[in-house]
Amino acid sequence: MSNEYEQSRRAFLTKLGLTIGASAIAGEKLSAKVLNDKTEFPLSAEQQHLMDRYENWMDEFIPVIKAFRANPADLEAQKGIADLSEVAESWREQLTVFMKDENFARYYMTATERMTKEIY
Repeated sequence: MSNEYEQSRRAFLTKLGLTIGASAIAGEKLSAKVLNDKTEFPLSAEQQHLMDRYENWMDEFIPVIKAFRANPADLEAQKGIADLSEVAESWREQLTVFMKDENFARYYMTATERMTKEIY
């Protein structure tokens, strides 16, 4: 059974039109409470590398989605969303595997919380 946090996360990703994490978010690992301090979730070097890429991606994505929300007709923002969604899609398979690890799943959701707060 999904909790409210998981449902809001799914709705957020759906609104953005992202495919990254779509299958992983359905996993029960995310039903656990997500804490605010990412240091509580130790990651392997490979997992940390993906999260570093994801957080850099978020730094690029946030202004693009803000521009799109301000003006949905903005062609540059539309292209940026499409381009960044392709980048995210390139790690979907690896993300899905890593999301099976509870520490990684919690770290990912904590990192995603920053993007959610900045966009909404």
